[in-house]
Amino acid sequence: MSKTRITVVSSDTQHLSEITRILEGDRSVGEVAAIQCGAAELEAIADVPDVLIVNGGLPENGGLESLARLRQRNPDAAFIVVSDNQTPEFLLRAMRAGVREVLPTPTAGALLHDAIGRIAPKRKAESSAGKILAFTSCKGGSGATFIATNLAWVLAASHGKRVAFIDLNLQFGDASMYVTDQRPASDLAVVCQQIHRLDAAFLESAMMEIAPGFNLLAAPEDPAHSTDVRAEHIEAILKVARANYDFVIVDVGRSLDGVSLQPLDMADMIFPVVQLTLPFIREAKRLVQVLLSLGYPMSKVGLIVNRLQKTGEISIEDLERTVNAKVYKAIPNAYEAVAASVNQGEPIARLAKNSPVTKSLREIADSLAATPEKSGKGWLSRLFATH
Repeated sequence: MSKTRITVVSSDTQHLSEITRILEGDRSVGEVAAIQCGAAELEAIADVPDVLIVNGGLPENGGLESLARLRQRNPDAAFIVVSDNQTPEFLLRAMRAGVREVLPTPTAGALLHDAIGRIAPKRKAESSAGKILAFTSCKGGSGATFIATNLAWVLAASHGKRVAFIDLNLQFGDASMYVTDQRPASDLAVVCQQIHRLDAAFLESAMMEIAPGFNLLAAPEDPAHSTDVRAEHIEAILKVARANYDFVIVDVGRSLDGVSLQPLDMADMIFPVVQLTLPFIREAKRLVQVLLSLGYPMSKVGLIVNRLQKTGEISIEDLERTVNAKVYKAIPNAYEAVAASVNQGEPIARLAKNSPVTKSLREIADSLAATPEKSGKGWLSRLFATH
């Protein structure tokens, strides 16, 4: 097993010596380099190893900004900060800069050894990062939440995938009701209020286990707490979720603001859900135009048509031509089975295994779960092959 390469950077000679001495006694650590410099020189480091440890007042004096820019050039490196500053505000700024661990000063050897030990599995998880799928309604009542929650269940139950579902309908989110009769013990607002504690274990503890491998983070119980949720919180949550799950499904809702745009920015795929009626198609066209204006490539936008009726007056071809976007999948109308699923809080794939809706959801899950090497064709496979 290869050993971890580490560079220690500090403006304080004593701290530099102490941290280097601790690391040299760690058998999992390979080469250790020590650099004494200020924040201005930090960004100029050319050879960034597996782990970069920054200490000695640098983080508080412009060092975090330098780290953020350094991380953009070295996305595979892990950053550790050693600092007296342990306030929630500083911890959040460090997280946004891409820092993995913030350790107190003076640093005990056990703390530093433990932090290094946590880096390896996290780096491994990021190398096989999960896919973020953002679902959004073109118009209220499209069925986006039903499709997203039930797709998550199929991915977990039928494909053995680890799936995280995040309900970002901040005002009236009720995603959990579609797949369980449990009440959430925690929610998204609680996580955001304690964002300084965020790691994989904390996130999972705040989620509901819907089924083995399928965890759901509920929307705020009190709509008034939606103001506690900020874009930087969502970015941090999605990063942790992506590193620990195969799929992260986000029910974005209909509002377009800083919070809802964050998952769209990070998404591997965006799925607007539409029905084949003129009001839905008009809103779908507007949404697609907004996505284009925001710079999202249409290659990562796939329309999902819900409640398709074969005898409908408007065809899928009419929709694609009007909206100027491709349909990824059409889900047939099966009102009775869907209504029973929703009313009972039971996944439709378990309640009505032979329903045409279940069949369509399984087909979507099959295409998403297929590896590029196995599928070998299709624009979704080509997109995933580039990530």
